[in-house]
Amino acid sequence: MRILVTDGLEAEALAKLRSVHHADVVEADPKQLLEIIPNYDALIVRSRTRVTADVIAKAVKLKVIGRAGIGVDNIDVKAATLRKIPVVNAPTGSTISVAELALGHMLSLARQIPEADRSVKEGKWEKKRFEGRELHGKILGLVGSGRIGAEVSRRAQAFGMGVIAFDPYLPVPAAKERDIRLVDSLPALLMEADFLSIHAALTPETKGMIGAKQLALMKRTAYIVNCARGEIVQEVALADALKAGTIAGAALDVYEKEPPTGSPILAAPNTVFTPHLGASTHEAQARAGGIIADQVLKVLKGEKADFAVNPDVYA
Repeated sequence: MRILVTDGLEAEALAKLRSVHHADVVEADPKQLLEIIPNYDALIVRSRTRVTADVIAKAVKLKVIGRAGIGVDNIDVKAATLRKIPVVNAPTGSTISVAELALGHMLSLARQIPEADRSVKEGKWEKKRFEGRELHGKILGLVGSGRIGAEVSRRAQAFGMGVIAFDPYLPVPAAKERDIRLVDSLPALLMEADFLSIHAALTPETKGMIGAKQLALMKRTAYIVNCARGEIVQEVALADALKAGTIAGAALDVYEKEPPTGSPILAAPNTVFTPHLGASTHEAQARAGGIIADQVLKVLKGEKADFAVNPDVYA
């Protein structure tokens, strides 16, 4: 069968695909994708390629769509489901990388590492200006505690942090096993957390869930870290809170619009930004590539995928 890879894939994953089927790597633009997709039985993308309903309608031979990563925002899953096409992803590929970045952002905020770095490079020596805070003894509040949240918790506990979480989907026994104390509401979490780390999925319920009203509940010494989805935090409200000193700082890897050109958050004080680097490690990319290659080959073999985001196709 023929497999189309549009956003690149690691050599080992490609070799795995090519040991069984024919795989083409084409950085197709939207027009070109519409032209060539009828020739392929499988499509593998990362975050650049948009797999729209039009693309799926043209893909007359398509049996599976693979996303070499976690989020499937760029794939019309509903259209794929209507065609009984499984959409598979690699939910465990970037778990460690995102968790490590979240902790890195916490340390950067608490110790003002980026600003101190710039200061030294400018020939200054401002020890008093950059007096920071320890993570030890602070409360980490998790908004969502799935795979990534659990790994962040483990690392935070190693720093001597106490961990609380608001997660309606996390069973109490699982929380106790992870030494996470569950709170029954988002306001309760916000009022207690010294560091707020967001690890929820983007849904109609979570979109914009952190706004002016929620930020006003937080300690003036608290920090926010978002390595999940940018739309969960209202950037205008966050920028206003930072300028007013309502909270102490924020670190973002994700934004409402990417890149965040023109966003007021870019001019807000006490911020650290990265360009959606959560999964951008060699190890995460290799894991995601290997997982998605296995999943696509499994579907093409006529077997049920382990990581289908639309399991209704098997109903």
